[in-house]
Amino acid sequence: MTDAKKYIEESVEAKLAFLADGGAKVVEQAAALMADAIRSGHRIYLFGNGGSAADAQHIAGELVGRFQMERKGMPAVAFTTDTSVLTSVGNDYGFDAVYTRQVEALVEKDDVVIAITTSGNSPNVVAAAKLAREKGAKVIGFTGGDGGEMKTCSDLALIIPAKETCHIQEVHITIGHALCAMVEKAVFG
Repeated sequence: MTDAKKYIEESVEAKLAFLADGGAKVVEQAAALMADAIRSGHRIYLFGNGGSAADAQHIAGELVGRFQMERKGMPAVAFTTDTSVLTSVGNDYGFDAVYTRQVEALVEKDDVVIAITTSGNSPNVVAAAKLAREKGAKVIGFTGGDGGEMKTCSDLALIIPAKETCHIQEVHITIGHALCAMVEKAVFG
């Protein structure tokens, strides 16, 4: 059985390592990209697999609903929520196309895409991030370890310097909450 104190300390260490690598500055840059997109009538799209899919949905929910202030909803869509699209594209084109097909259909120039992959190498996430950049969207990559391929196909890469997927995800959702708070304040004052 895992010792609770040790587990929590390792989670905190992952957050501190991200900050030591200059992560706060990149979060601020990401928030500015998102706020600029929303203020100019563009959208935020998010996606990932497994726990990262849940994080995409969580962040989109905070942006559309509210985070800390009463305000209008912000345009954010998690590509992970439409089971008909996911299953039809997966069936007809394969799992690697479930996000690229949605990027092809929905993402426009100057939108912001948040692509989440703890390894940095999820083929469907990386392919969709590359396509989004080709279309002129700004890509914010949430990743871990050394950043994997995601760091090269992101405009901004939020790389968590940890090895354990669970701790990478814990920092990702902390960053997601920070972004929500910062974007709310930037857009709505």
